[in-house]
Amino acid sequence: MSADHIHKTYKLYLGGGFPRSESGRSLKIEKASRSASRPPQILAQIARASRKDLRQAVEAAQGALGPWARARPMLRGQILHRMAEMLDARGQEFEDLLVGFGLSDRRQARLEVEVSCDRLLWYAGWSDKLGQVLGAVNPVSGPFFDFSQPEAMGVVAVYPTERPALLSLVSTLAPVLVGGNSSVFLIPYEAGPVAITFAEILATSDVPGGVCNFLTGTRDELLTHFAMHRGFSANFLVSDDPREQKLVSYEAADHVKRGKMVPQGTPALWRSNACQGLDWISPFLEIKTTWHPIGL
Repeated sequence: MSADHIHKTYKLYLGGGFPRSESGRSLKIEKASRSASRPPQILAQIARASRKDLRQAVEAAQGALGPWARARPMLRGQILHRMAEMLDARGQEFEDLLVGFGLSDRRQARLEVEVSCDRLLWYAGWSDKLGQVLGAVNPVSGPFFDFSQPEAMGVVAVYPTERPALLSLVSTLAPVLVGGNSSVFLIPYEAGPVAITFAEILATSDVPGGVCNFLTGTRDELLTHFAMHRGFSANFLVSDDPREQKLVSYEAADHVKRGKMVPQGTPALWRSNACQGLDWISPFLEIKTTWHPIGL
């Protein structure tokens, strides 16, 4: 059999491993044939996650949260830096994926990979500076030393967009990870091959298993279950759909979740500095204030 006819199956990324969906379901990613008389060409199969997969992903993220949040900030920065190194080394592979699955043209794909590497490096530099920038020593009345420091929010539900597949994934993943949160991503199945290949970078960059979990499937099926799940502490939604925004906001209010919403935007917007910043990190941090008595 020719390698051109071997259809790769992209699995889920849960708890540091690559299992199939517990349901056994998958989706075809097809390319329209040039001839109307010929059937579409099957490019790959992508696992279709279920509600049970979501439950397992949240359990994995909750188990990984404590050690990751307690890890030294410098270590988290080193891991993000390693991710950038690995992405740069496999840049051609990601360009080919973006072009081959019809997610970008060659020029835009090259730019997307370059900016994704830069963005990981940018957030890596913030890892050991968040305490100085977001923390404070508070003037108080009385014999107390009072200071505030940022801490991880918890498990974050992340909803990246289909395009730009790689850059929107990196731009939502890095600000969540750098502060010590764990995460579960709802990946559009069209962007699944890019996301699951990127998961291989996570697995070889010393990201602890369970810190990032990728579920691929249909957004219509899983979005409601994501929004209603009480195991999440925050949401990070990328969408222009008012129905999705309303659903996530309503359920977040019911469960007292924090979060951030950004528009789907264009590839050019995602490449700009508007899609990175301290305001992309701070929604997923909470400030802990400590009062310590001192001598008179």
